[in-house]
Amino acid sequence: MLADDRLSLYIHIPFCTLKCSYCDFNSYAGIEALMRPFVDALCDEMRLWGGVLRGRRVETVFFGGGTPSLLPLEEVGGIMAAMQEAFDLAPGAEVSFEANPGTIDHDYFRGLLGAGVNRISFGVQSFHDDELAALDRIHSAEEAKDAYRWAREAGFERINLDLIYGLPNPGAPLIPSIPQDEREEASRESMERWQATLEQAIALGPEHLSLYALTVEEGTKLAHDIERGRAPAPDGDMQAAMYEWSSERLAAAGYAQYEISNWCRPGEECRHNLVYWRNGEWLGLGPGAHSHLLDLRSCRPSGLPAGPGGVSARFADVYSPKQYIARVNETVKLPANGSGDLQAVLESMGQVTFVEEQTAEMEMADTAILGLRLNEGLDVGGFELRFGRGLNEVYGPVLTETAAFGLLERENGRVRLTERGRLLANEVFVRLLPD
Repeated sequence: MLADDRLSLYIHIPFCTLKCSYCDFNSYAGIEALMRPFVDALCDEMRLWGGVLRGRRVETVFFGGGTPSLLPLEEVGGIMAAMQEAFDLAPGAEVSFEANPGTIDHDYFRGLLGAGVNRISFGVQSFHDDELAALDRIHSAEEAKDAYRWAREAGFERINLDLIYGLPNPGAPLIPSIPQDEREEASRESMERWQATLEQAIALGPEHLSLYALTVEEGTKLAHDIERGRAPAPDGDMQAAMYEWSSERLAAAGYAQYEISNWCRPGEECRHNLVYWRNGEWLGLGPGAHSHLLDLRSCRPSGLPAGPGGVSARFADVYSPKQYIARVNETVKLPANGSGDLQAVLESMGQVTFVEEQTAEMEMADTAILGLRLNEGLDVGGFELRFGRGLNEVYGPVLTETAAFGLLERENGRVRLTERGRLLANEVFVRLLPD
């Protein structure tokens, strides 16, 4: 669990055709004029970090957004070339690429594969056109199926589908005081709609499925509509019922759950996301991209807290794409910082505008919470090896309490959430946070 020479890259593409009603990601519609200067800045940022992290082998790459599939193929090829120049991309590295079904065709898939992308993640969300329209998605259910087929025909062997459950039934009443029988009928219809979506996803046969409960994020169009009574708020009980049904159905279809929201065929876990859940190291590139680094080379940065688990920092680039481009352009004009000191390097990176130095308590909490999201749970011995302190020593009372509630269990040197615990995971996680 300690740092080694392996590294992951997250590449944030901020462009969108239309901002979806539920989305609070750092994405923007109508800024296509920035695409060329953005790609130039992104490649420059790779070169800046490549000089600092020389020798770190990149095992996974994830293009997220936004909508990466809005990038012309020429730009994708340029980014991949700059990446291979700046970093040591491991043979067989997993390179995932998020795609919106409404933005992509046969030739684009072939071009992605030729550029080195080997895993596609489709933001399908639903197989009902009225639900897609309510979410402001620009594709139809049929277009999602076409895109999946084209990806297969191009040669992609690893495909993920993102789906959202707990969507408001477009025909459901908005008034909470409707009669009980009408509420029950609306709930039944919502469940049947979700079941139909998941059945269509299973029929396609993807290697991986990510299922997310609809959440209402502050500042989104969805939150605005709910506040004004234009859309119903998500029903937590219904979402729990959908989640339980989905877990049983996917198991019967041969998909193994390996994380609270993720299922896959055997051996098809998303290697990149496992880095996050195991609290590993990744470098985020692009506006608003977040990073987590333990150290640079073998040096221990003097400005960050030290401990048995090593030093670490979480940091992020400036959110505004315009400011990101300008700050990277300024940074490349400055002399490179080759000190090996993480704090000094971060101070020299003008595009980095948020830095959070990690205490040992914060690192332990992150490792415990993220590890418990996995079905395999948290490795007790690995935790002690990483931090020099036993899990019981740090969290004994919390573990005892949550186990008594039936939310945690211990087996074969691991602590993990029970089935009930996955439904109430936040009740466990909040107790693990540092004071």
